[in-house]
Amino acid sequence: MAENKKPQIVTIDDVEYDANDFTPLQARLFDHCVDLDRKISGTTFQLEQLQVGKEVFVTRLKEALATDTE
Repeated sequence: MAENKKPQIVTIDDVEYDANDFTPLQARLFDHCVDLDRKISGTTFQLEQLQVGKEVFVTRLKEALATDTE
């Protein structure tokens, strides 16, 4: 009996595809795209944290320099 998989619709360049119909190569390439999107999102989040952290240290350095000159 054939499996009735729920359609997994993917839109690429305004064209809809059912990922269940992908060839093994297409599925592998799609998996890479999904994984890279996840990594980009995580890296963007980490970059935001690093930028805020740097701002805090720069502010603290400026404060320390200001107290040193007083």
